[in-house]
Amino acid sequence: RVNPFLLPLDLVARAATASARPAVAAGPSRPHAARSAALHPPPASLPADYHREDLQLLSMVLNVERNIEELKQCRIISEEDVKALCEMAKTVLSEEMNVHHVATPATVVGDIHGQFYDLLELFDVGGEVPLVNYVFMGDFVDRGYYSVETFLLLLALKVRYPKRVTLIRGNHESRQITQVYGFYDECLKKYGNTCVWKMCVDVFDCLCLSAVIENSVLCVHGGLSPSLDTLDQIKDLQRMQEPPHEGPMCDLMWSDPDDDIQGWGISARGAGYVFGPDIADQFLYANSLELIARSHQLAMEGYKYYFGQLLVTVWSAPNYCYRCGNVAAILTMDTGGTINFTVFEPRPQHLRKIPDFSTRMPDYFL
Repeated sequence: RVNPFLLPLDLVARAATASARPAVAAGPSRPHAARSAALHPPPASLPADYHREDLQLLSMVLNVERNIEELKQCRIISEEDVKALCEMAKTVLSEEMNVHHVATPATVVGDIHGQFYDLLELFDVGGEVPLVNYVFMGDFVDRGYYSVETFLLLLALKVRYPKRVTLIRGNHESRQITQVYGFYDECLKKYGNTCVWKMCVDVFDCLCLSAVIENSVLCVHGGLSPSLDTLDQIKDLQRMQEPPHEGPMCDLMWSDPDDDIQGWGISARGAGYVFGPDIADQFLYANSLELIARSHQLAMEGYKYYFGQLLVTVWSAPNYCYRCGNVAAILTMDTGGTINFTVFEPRPQHLRKIPDFSTRMPDYFL
């Protein structure tokens, strides 16, 4: 069978039309059948081995395309469409390993935190999917005004272009955290119930824990773990669960680098650890890697190197929480292994929609 998610849109549209058209039986009892068939021939360019279930799948892809266009206008999609999208996403994401391998050229993105219009600015600066191969390092939701639209757009892009979008789980992709920092309340406000939130957090459990670009750069949301010395150990983790409060899965999402220590230290966050340059150096050497890219911490200049250039923090939410005054950045790695950063400002005010504050939303800024 042909994978419908890898077909061009014009073929998807023709196939969806064919799927929706009622069948016409030929024969003497249907004198107009031949004329109808001539007026409505089947799509000639469809593969010969296509069956009706294939056409139904193609129709689903076309619906995802419609979802993408709707979400790009910062409009929520129906609860029914969210359910279908989340089911497809769980299927796609569950097939990926904990360490997802990505080819170059690739663009690495840090925290977004529901800042939808700044995500649009990021696409304007970095290029649109599927023209660019993106690795998003988590924290898609919470704190910003548009976590619903942000996460569902990224999810729809992942479903439509599974080979061009990588979604890594951040510490905010959690049932517990989203009930405190905004996503839960936003879902409740925009849909009138918690069903969409429940669907989304079930998808969170399927997100991969890390990515490796061209066997050279490890991408992870937070940092390293004293329980993990190799990539193979990350691959062996059971990720299909709510992140534990401690342990290696927790550490990958919560840990931070610290230039001022050696070895491991206690994190002020209350989860994960802080680690020094010797830890990063040992992990890179043991796994034949050159760089750790992560997000999780605000970088006022958009990115910040630690430990010489063994580790870099990438931050992609400009003017974080609409008040921090920082710029944002994305990291690009070309086919030759050269790394560059593109720094960008918030989306101009005249291109942003002002949220409805008639219902007071809690102030979640820390």
